[in-house]
Amino acid sequence: MNEGTIVKVSGPLVEAVGMDLVRMYDVVYVGKERLVGEVIRLYQDRASIQVYEDTSGIGPGDPVFPSGGPLMVELGPGLLSSIFDGIQRPLTLIAEKTGDFIRRGVSLSPLSREKRWEFSPLVKKGDVVSEGDIIGTVPETELVLHKILVPPGISGQVKEIKEGLFSVDQQIAAIEMKKGEHVLKLFSTWPVRQPRPYRKKLRPETPLVTGQRIVDTLFPIAKGGSAAIPGPFGSGKTVFLHQVAKWADSKVVVYIGCGERGNEMADVLLEFPHLKDPKTGRSLMERTVLIANTSNMPVAAREASIYTGITLAEYYRDMGYDVALIADSTSRWAEALREISGRMEEMPGEEGYPAYLGTRVAAFYERSGRVECLSSDERCGSLSVIGAVSPPGGDLNDPVVQMTLRTVKAFWSLDDQLAYQRHFPAINWLSSYSLYLENLDDFYSREISEEFSQLRNWCIGILSREAELKEIVRLIGTETLTISEKLLLDTARTLREDFLHQFAFDERDAYTTLRKQYLMLRAIYLFHRKAEEAISNGIPLNKILGMSVRDRLNQLRYVEEEDLNYFSVLEREILTSFESLIR
Repeated sequence: MNEGTIVKVSGPLVEAVGMDLVRMYDVVYVGKERLVGEVIRLYQDRASIQVYEDTSGIGPGDPVFPSGGPLMVELGPGLLSSIFDGIQRPLTLIAEKTGDFIRRGVSLSPLSREKRWEFSPLVKKGDVVSEGDIIGTVPETELVLHKILVPPGISGQVKEIKEGLFSVDQQIAAIEMKKGEHVLKLFSTWPVRQPRPYRKKLRPETPLVTGQRIVDTLFPIAKGGSAAIPGPFGSGKTVFLHQVAKWADSKVVVYIGCGERGNEMADVLLEFPHLKDPKTGRSLMERTVLIANTSNMPVAAREASIYTGITLAEYYRDMGYDVALIADSTSRWAEALREISGRMEEMPGEEGYPAYLGTRVAAFYERSGRVECLSSDERCGSLSVIGAVSPPGGDLNDPVVQMTLRTVKAFWSLDDQLAYQRHFPAINWLSSYSLYLENLDDFYSREISEEFSQLRNWCIGILSREAELKEIVRLIGTETLTISEKLLLDTARTLREDFLHQFAFDERDAYTTLRKQYLMLRAIYLFHRKAEEAISNGIPLNKILGMSVRDRLNQLRYVEEEDLNYFSVLEREILTSFESLIR
């Protein structure tokens, strides 16, 4: 294709003429150093290009070389345990080659062409396969079996199939189609801005269990669902997302550090390789892909990192796995959109963000879902998307927060006041919500207990009533409260401090199964109900709260998962203690 010529440079935005053969979102190479860029606007033969690298030294008259295709990612064995930047450059390999800083124009294949993988075919010569079918497997890590899929749009008869050790770019199979032969390798490519196809979207009916009690019990997210966690600086977003990444019952985790501070992203990169998968004891990185794009990296690559990450996540979803994608944070992504839009001199929307911000946010979160994959075996997979939002000053009226709330169905509102009180996770139970409760009630009733939903509603009711009573106490004092209302305040304190509060760095408290969450809540509810009966029989509140069994509620979080019979013993002790007190 004919090369273009640069006529204007404005930071990461470059304008070039002579680009009449390129299309929207085509990748081009800018300047003699061949910096990677993407076409984001076209007018006749003039193209606006966002460059994913520093444009210092680039000027009018420099050449632009079209690539002939959009921004693509490589999909194949070797993704797990890897660390990429926003446009899927392998940061570990670049560090080995050029040092700790990425030089401009450096380009390496995302997937190693030297490593060889053991391919085991599941089809034989003469079999008929269709798009999405599994033709073989590769043991990518000890935790994840990589399934080699027939790419979308390809179907026909297997003409050739091999077995043994192969690099990702070697031929492993050939499929005879009506329009010719299609060669399959261990890896394929896919444009990042185009969602990967599926047969149909299914209703999310299973919770994504995170082990965090305030989420799983009060504000759950379903597998295939979407959630947002906004909060101001210092409210614990990053630590909470680390907990979700570590403990969520998903097969694969894709973690995107989008525009975060370098020291925070460095902590992720240094900590994750040393974290152990709680279910197997293996390294957590064996089922994790990290995408690092810090705040000092080029702004355009920050915008692309979101699409790169979700395309990798969709690839593992299509294998039939449950995938969790964590984006920290989408506010930085929106700021990148705003900067590029401003340089293009587009009409600004609210607070300077582009008018199409809501469309972009919705398009990102809508790529989540539980789906029936393209295949002949009715395989299902799920992609859950959890995005952190960092509004300035914690203002939930920020356009990014509001646009996100219109799309997601679970909202975990972080509160800096709770964080200052050392209450973690600092999720405000009064302003958070989940729209998945109705979908998940059948699961909770079937797998945990038919009481689960009633106990959750009781818990939320107690906490809501506590907020009202605290306002009365603040205005008038405690003298106007009845004994029952004072009991309610004590129960609410137990729920806050001993159920909702969770210590991420204590092995016994960092993760709680759904069964244990239910038993903890039932024990607190039983004590409260028996205390109400005792008050109606004239027992003073100080005697009730002075019972030795009351102190046992403070230690429920430390009960080992292997010792849940403790709760049966505790419930009998609560009943006998109140019988003795009333008698």
